[in-house]
Order: sequence, then structure tokens, then C-alpha cells
Amino acid sequence: MIQFGLLLLLCHVASTVIHSLKHVYTASSEVPNYPNFVAVVFVDGTQTDYYDSITKKTVPTQAWMNQVTAYDSEYWKRQTSYWEGQEEAGRVNIEILKSRFNQSKGIQVIQVLNGCEWDDETGDVNGFGLISYNGEDILILDMKAQRWIATKPQLLRSQHKWNNDKSWLEFMEHRLTKECPVRLQNSLDYGKSTFQRTDLPSVSLLQKTPLSPVSCHATGFYPDRAVIFWSRDGEELHEHVDHGELLHNHDETFQISVDLDLSVVEPDDWWRYKCVFQLSGVEDDIVTKLDPAVIKTNWG
Repeated sequence: MIQFGLLLLLCHVASTVIHSLKHVYTASSEVPNYPNFVAVVFVDGTQTDYYDSITKKTVPTQAWMNQVTAYDSEYWKRQTSYWEGQEEAGRVNIEILKSRFNQSKGIQVIQVLNGCEWDDETGDVNGFGLISYNGEDILILDMKAQRWIATKPQLLRSQHKWNNDKSWLEFMEHRLTKECPVRLQNSLDYGKSTFQRTDLPSVSLLQKTPLSPVSCHATGFYPDRAVIFWSRDGEELHEHVDHGELLHNHDETFQISVDLDLSVVEPDDWWRYKCVFQLSGVEDDIVTKLDPAVIKTNWG
């Protein structure tokens, strides 16, 4: 009989796939040995485009993205022109924000994230936008309500101005809910050999000190639609566990971990505990028993 908690996780991994296209760009001032503007594009977490203020050119970072020119010969030129405009806007906006926050010198950084998510089963599209300044979110785009939300009183003037500029809101809606999903689906098609692959992880049990939790660490898997958890007698544990964040590896695979507090595990009960890793599209779970003989440590 399948335990209820485990059944929920199995359903979660097999659920609808949400694909994403994200534009991430940074405008900065007085940062030594670094371009004052850098832009990157990610499709399902994989970088596809790159532009900076030194090269002044948008280039593909995946070979399969070159396929876009077969259908749109001006694509890279148009992207370069767009980022040049954003670069100039970044310089202007830094000066505006320095004034709003009463700053004169020093390192200042604007980070912008926008893009879309697409549900490949229902076709639903969600556009999003976020602007940060010196590490703090200052403006959030609510695409469904077609309005910007300021998180700082210094930005209320911008919130009011942007929310009353219907042409700007319409441009953002068109770019994020019409153009973006088309680009996303095209990119998924160009890179289907990448996005449709399945890489199984290496799973290890790790412990820093004899009193530390035991970490079940899975790395090298793709896609990122995965869950990892500790179970006891086949039922997922919700207490005395700590879930780590999903992280990118340098080779565009992913890693994730979950810790188990050993202070609540009786020595005679170790055999009852298992780490379970589930990957979307893979029928069999990867199960690792809690066994002191297989725990890797950096002590003793």
C-alpha cells in the first residue's frame, strides 16, 4: 500500500511541465573590471543568449540557437539593438535612483528580471517582471492586473507614472505574454535534444561531523523537475528534516539535498530510514538506505 504523503509527491513529479524564458540584465556603476551592462537569456534554466556593454553584440551561448537565423536572419541584430536601448536606459535609471535614495558615489547596481512561463498542457501563459536596486526588490510587475507595485516609498512616483502610461503597460503585456511564449516554444524546439534528455543523478550520504545531520545529496540530474525526501517505513518525513534549494551545476545539470537530524534516530532504527529521489519522466525511484557504512565524512 502506498503511503499518502509519498503518493502526493509522485503526483507532483508527474504533473504538468511549466517552461520558462527569463531575461536577466544588470546595469551598474563604478564596479571595477566589469561591464556596466550585462544581459543573459535563460530557457528552462539554460543560458541561450549573452550581451554586454564591452562587446556590444548579442551572441548565442548554445550552438542550437543558431537555428533561429534560418527563420529570422535579423534576429541577433534586432536583439543587439534592443539590449543597446536597455543599456542606455540602465545608465539613466541608475542616476535617477541615486537621486531618489540620496546617493552620490559608490557602487550601484540595478538588476531586472522579466519573462514568461508557459504550461505545455493547458497553454496558459504568465508574464512577470521584477526590478531590484542594490540587492533589494523595488518594483514588481503584476501582469494580470497590468500594474507595477513599488516596495519602497522612493519609487511611488515611478509606480504612478508607469501605471498611468497605458502604452508602456500594453508594450510589456505584448512582449511578455505574446512575443515571449513564441520565442520560448521556438527555443524549446531548437534545443529539444537538450531539453528532452534525462540525466540521472549521483546520490550520496554526507556528514560533516559526528553530531551533524546526514545530508542526502543528489547531483548531475536533468531536468530540474525532481523531489528528494527522507522516509521512514515508506512514509515521507516532515519533521526533523531540512530541504535544501535546487541549485545549478556548471554543466547545466542540477543538484539538491535534504538533511536528516540523526539525534532523533535510534541506533536500532537506522534501517527504517531511506532517502528517496524522484525525477520527472523516470519510473523508478532512486532509494538510498541510511547506512553508516556508506556515509561519506570529512572527519576520522
